[in-house]
Amino acid sequence: MALFVESATVTHGIQLAVAPVFLLTAVSGLIGAVAGRLSRIIDRGRVLEDRLRQEAGSELVPQWRSELLMLRRRGLLANTAIGLLTLCALMIGLTIVVLFLGETTAFRIDRWAIYAFLGGVSCFMAALVCFFAETLLAARVLRFGHLDGR
Repeated sequence: MALFVESATVTHGIQLAVAPVFLLTAVSGLIGAVAGRLSRIIDRGRVLEDRLRQEAGSELVPQWRSELLMLRRRGLLANTAIGLLTLCALMIGLTIVVLFLGETTAFRIDRWAIYAFLGGVSCFMAALVCFFAETLLAARVLRFGHLDGR
């Protein structure tokens, strides 16, 4: 491994490695959005669990339990999305390191960059599917027809 390289090589390596950083920005934004949804899911679950403990004889208990089950599913999807996004960020970070090392050293590891990048994008797409499924479940809970008497 060469310790001293030309500045043009280092510059080109940095240029190659900077492009995937934009994907990291998208990943961090989506992690924040999903984490926010997860916190609301947890808060609502705590409220329902308190109601179940305090009002065990209420006629609304089956409805609350059904909603708790839906919240658990949503929480699982949100947690899965966060895990996939974290894995995506790690893969994109690995892509950046491999691209830089491949450009500035004698290592021939270009294929690793391809695999790491495709793995990261695949994780990102899978996380988007989980996020989409979670939002569909959240929308199912809403019953707008009950507001106008239907």
